[in-house]
Amino acid sequence: MNNQEIDQLLEKLKNEIEGIQPDDEKGQALLRELLADIRELLERAESKQAPASMLGRLQASIDHFEVTHPELTAALSSLSAILSNAGI
Repeated sequence: MNNQEIDQLLEKLKNEIEGIQPDDEKGQALLRELLADIRELLERAESKQAPASMLGRLQASIDHFEVTHPELTAALSSLSAILSNAGI
């Protein structure tokens, strides 16, 4: 997957996250942190290296929203798989 495709996926995921208003404080915090990570990745021109902390938040978000937001969970899982396949 090239940088343009990753950028498109990140933009799609960012838009999906921005449309969700979790009812619980933990979910709100997870999404805020994940959005900050995504914005940081989108701003990086050359390297799409995800910080280790982002990978942990990504997995925590997948676990937290698995039941309540299946579409978000699917998008987060796709991002996780892409980062993993890219060796990140």
